[in-house]
Amino acid sequence: MNDHARLTAWVRGRVQGVGFRWFTRANALEIGGLTGFALNLEDGRVQVVAEGPSDNCHRLLEWLRSGDTPGRVDGVTEIWDTPRGGYDGFEVR
Repeated sequence: MNDHARLTAWVRGRVQGVGFRWFTRANALEIGGLTGFALNLEDGRVQVVAEGPSDNCHRLLEWLRSGDTPGRVDGVTEIWDTPRGGYDGFEVR
């Protein structure tokens, strides 16, 4: 399964002010092959957009749901799409 995907995930819980975006970036870089970003939203959630091999996107989503993240994740909502491109690496925004 080497097709590429775009994952957009919204992470709820205590995920701001705890290094969540930085750890998400580090995890995406460790998984490899992913581009995108992690962004704090005004409502307290973190939005994560990742594009790359579908398997790698699924690995990142599993990590977001694993409980091995900084802070406390109460839930993750995701949507899947085709990659749009235009990202240079994986950023914290």
